[in-house]
Formats: sequence, structure tokens, C-alpha cells
Amino acid sequence: MMNPFTERVINIIKSIPIGKVMSYGQIAKVAGSPRGARQVVRILHSMSEKHKLPWHRVINAKGEIVMKDEESAYSQRTLLEAEGVSFLANGLVDLEQSRYEPVVSEEDLI
Repeated sequence: MMNPFTERVINIIKSIPIGKVMSYGQIAKVAGSPRGARQVVRILHSMSEKHKLPWHRVINAKGEIVMKDEESAYSQRTLLEAEGVSFLANGLVDLEQSRYEPVVSEEDLI
């Protein structure tokens, strides 16, 4: 059985629509743990395949793709561009255009 935070993180990531992105910290905050960005990284890394998570739609708060290896970073950018995510000239995701702001009710956090 998964802990409630992990379950909420997985559901939030699954809810990110095509063409939109969320940051690790933003997901943590919506899931009820504003300082839980590192846990979101861990969950994304360990559970993306098992839960078929759209991992490529999660970036850092600056709009950066933070994959360590070049191939994965290129793959993430390619997937995002194919979905219509806008990038700025400096290579960052245009967060004004592409950030997803989910509407969360109190019941969602219980």
C-alpha cells in the first residue's frame, strides 16, 4: 500500500494535460507537502514506468529540463515540443504559456 503523499503525487502527475508542465515543488505543494520537491523527484524516478507517468511534463521551477544525461534531456524536450509546449530563446520552458495550475479541493487532500 502506498502512502497518501505518494498516491497524491502520482495522481497529480497523471492529471497534467498534454502541452502543459508542472514543477517538482508545485506538485509537492499541491500534494500537501510544500517542501517535498525531493520526494517528488524520487517518486517520479522510481514509479514512472510502473504507473505510466508522463514524466516529461515535470520540470524545475525555473522552467529547466534537469535530466542529467544529454540523451534523456533531449528526449524530454522533444516530447514536450511534440505536445506543443513553448520554449523561450534561452532554452527554458515558457511557464506563462505552459504551466498547469490544477484546481484542488480540500477533499482531494484527505
